[in-house]
Amino acid sequence: MVKRVEAVIFDWAGTTVDHGSLAPVKAVTEVFGRNGIAVSEAEARRDMGIYKKDHIRNILRMPETEAKWRAHRGVAPNESDVDDLFAQFIPLQFEVLERYSGMISGVAQTVERLRSRGLRIGSSTGYTRPMSNILLAAARKSGYSPDVSLCPDDVGGGRPYPWMCLRIALEFKLSSVVCAVKVGDTVSDIDEARNAGMWAVGVVETGNEMGVSAQELQAMPAEECASKATQARARLQDAGADFVIDGVTALEPVLDKINALLANGERPGVAHE
Repeated sequence: MVKRVEAVIFDWAGTTVDHGSLAPVKAVTEVFGRNGIAVSEAEARRDMGIYKKDHIRNILRMPETEAKWRAHRGVAPNESDVDDLFAQFIPLQFEVLERYSGMISGVAQTVERLRSRGLRIGSSTGYTRPMSNILLAAARKSGYSPDVSLCPDDVGGGRPYPWMCLRIALEFKLSSVVCAVKVGDTVSDIDEARNAGMWAVGVVETGNEMGVSAQELQAMPAEECASKATQARARLQDAGADFVIDGVTALEPVLDKINALLANGERPGVAHE
């Protein structure tokens, strides 16, 4: 039997909502700032997409951050510091989440067209379950509601582990993991797809690698925009993305290409662009 795409699994911030993935950056930098540690936006974005507690832990492990922590606290950061920062992070993230939960233009309409093709729609995230519930409620009002939406709390761990994607594949009863396409804007999204054996599609203009709102993107000089997009595209391709697109609205032609590749017996994880 010739395999075809049966499901698409979308990330949230930077892919379907929150153009530029701004909410997590603001909460992460704020929680460190309140503890006397300056964390740059670039540092906050480096591991974006993973479970937020893991994200905080990774930032603390950065040599620059660890040195600042030692200078400020007199000792190296430890796991109790991770627990404390994560506890502080949660209410900060809730404060900004609804403000940055707006749907990215064209996503809801694109998803409806995918459903008209008979595709199932899933989602995975680095947010906790309570945070995910806020996004789900807001997205429903805008016409977007995945068939299954999972977060690290639901499966015992987040990206780069493939567990959310694999649970979705089981829920959908897919004929094979190669019949699923994972779409996301971070390196960790690509890692998740690779580890799950699924097709990985990276998102550039609306996502973490560009890191700008829709208004900022529109106002950006063309040369600067092209340069940032080229760098973002390269990072996602280097991470192993099978395809890279500007945004979800450009996904449908890629699905057609994947169907053609599957018909020829090809599989994800090979450079196709």
